[in-house]
Amino acid sequence: MRRILLGLWRGLDGLRKVLQLVLLLALAILIIGVLHKSLPVVPQRAALVVAPQGQLVEQLAGNPLERAIETAQSGAVDQTSLWRLVAAIRGAAHDNRIRVLVLDLDDMDSAGLPELEELARAIDVFRASGKPVLAYGNTYDQAQYFLAAHASQIYLAPSGYVLIRGFGQYQLYFAGLLKKLGVHVHVFRIGKYKSAVEIFTREGMSKADHRQAVAYLESMWSTYQRQVSAARALPKDAIARYVASLTKTVPAAHGDAAEVALQDHLVTALANPVQFERRVAALVGAGKHGSFNAISAEAYAQVVRARRRVDGAGKPGVGVIVASGTILNGEQPPGRIGGASLSQLISAARHDKRIKAVVLRIDSPGGSVTAAEQIYHQLVALRRAGKPLVVSMGDLAASGGYYIAAPANQIWASPATITGSIGIFAIIPTFRKALAKIGVHSDGVGTTPLAGALAVGQPLGPQARVLIRSQIDRGYAQFVARVAAGRHMTDAQVNAIGQGRVWSGAAARRIGLVDHLGTLEDAVRAAARLAKIKNYRVTFIRPHLSWTQQLLRRAQTRAALTAVDLFGPRLHMPGLMALAAPLRPYAHALETMARFGTRGQMYAYCFCRSLER
Repeated sequence: MRRILLGLWRGLDGLRKVLQLVLLLALAILIIGVLHKSLPVVPQRAALVVAPQGQLVEQLAGNPLERAIETAQSGAVDQTSLWRLVAAIRGAAHDNRIRVLVLDLDDMDSAGLPELEELARAIDVFRASGKPVLAYGNTYDQAQYFLAAHASQIYLAPSGYVLIRGFGQYQLYFAGLLKKLGVHVHVFRIGKYKSAVEIFTREGMSKADHRQAVAYLESMWSTYQRQVSAARALPKDAIARYVASLTKTVPAAHGDAAEVALQDHLVTALANPVQFERRVAALVGAGKHGSFNAISAEAYAQVVRARRRVDGAGKPGVGVIVASGTILNGEQPPGRIGGASLSQLISAARHDKRIKAVVLRIDSPGGSVTAAEQIYHQLVALRRAGKPLVVSMGDLAASGGYYIAAPANQIWASPATITGSIGIFAIIPTFRKALAKIGVHSDGVGTTPLAGALAVGQPLGPQARVLIRSQIDRGYAQFVARVAAGRHMTDAQVNAIGQGRVWSGAAARRIGLVDHLGTLEDAVRAAARLAKIKNYRVTFIRPHLSWTQQLLRRAQTRAALTAVDLFGPRLHMPGLMALAAPLRPYAHALETMARFGTRGQMYAYCFCRSLER
């Protein structure tokens, strides 16, 4: 009996070990499956298809898991990474397998002019390699056409059009609404051009804001016309004449806007999608499904990234840190600039011996002064560690966005960058009258005159006003001092060009706020020269994820996508979204108020994006 029981025990123990091995093997396979990313296969003769969707951005905003779920639910992408497209196009320029670049711009919603310039520069590099660039569009709006203009040939659907409208700035003003609601907004600002607060205090633009907006919008429009005309070899005034005559030429052509674009030499030829596919197939061969051999820029970017990792091994690096979005306190997700999170990236670059210089790419309207100051000190520490700092400005580097640019060795910008806006403000809303309208009243006692001074139901007392004003004065003086130290100016010189005034990149260069005009690539080269390195690699510095975090994120994403596949159709609520549409202006007012109504906070922010982007 003992031998039988012992045999059974050994058998069970052996089975246990086998099951453990099977479980470990299954777990290993699962982990490998989650983490493994196979590189896309590049056909021997292929077209690289650049088809941005949604907004072209410096940095994809939000959590990757949330983006994956939204994409799976809607079937559409609302953002495309600028730098992935740039990397793919530049990498393909010297890849013999890529024979042609195809621009499919129909699904690109918007982009800042400086971002378009970066992508256009990459397209020019591809064309310089001797390969054709073909663009096709059912229609072209202003941003889409800017990119299409850099193609060798531009094709337009016979039923389409090229709509260029120029640049404008229009925004909602809430003074009338707040008055009706009984909300009293106390505004403290320095800078007669600091117009960010005017949406709460006025019903339209002030003369100062109108003056500065006209200046930088005209500069952007001039940049757009100059670059498009040069790319298409058109007369300098060709775009202005095309826009000015549209209301006459299109009716005269019986509504045939495509023919007008062809006659004005904005496009090469009119063609339907099938004809265009045949044109590309003649260059790279027909695809499996009757189209043409192709690889997407998103997929090819993975190939380029892998190649750069191998080529750059052991080389000194120029680190690129992207600072995109509103500047806020603490840790923030991609698409926002966190005082703590961006500081951590800068600190990591400072302590990384492989990184010899840093380029800070800024696309920000500003935000919290506290967070900007935190970032500023990290950048100063970077320079004191002996690492050159070069700033490259994108669409917007204004107010707090300029604050964090101030300590740079050099500042590079696009002629169309919106920058400056050196000014400070604070907003304190009080709701005493609004609450009284619904029968709510505030009362109480305090041990000092400042106790309860910032309570929303109490009026803002004179002592609190004095205290806040003193903080605003000090904040502006500090801002001016930071810029003066970085730009080697006097406080008086900075104050003369400050006052919240917004400048285009071209104008900022003339007055000394910017050193050079150029792209991110130009800024990287400048950083390498300052660091005295020649054979270097370019590294985008991002938050580090541990092996466990990568595993968890990818597993979560796959599980979420599976759930969407099963239940996605039930999660769509277009009817509710339609019902909520009339409330959006009010929601925008409340959201903006919440953003800048935090007690005890000062802000350096600029509402200065153009309408047509």
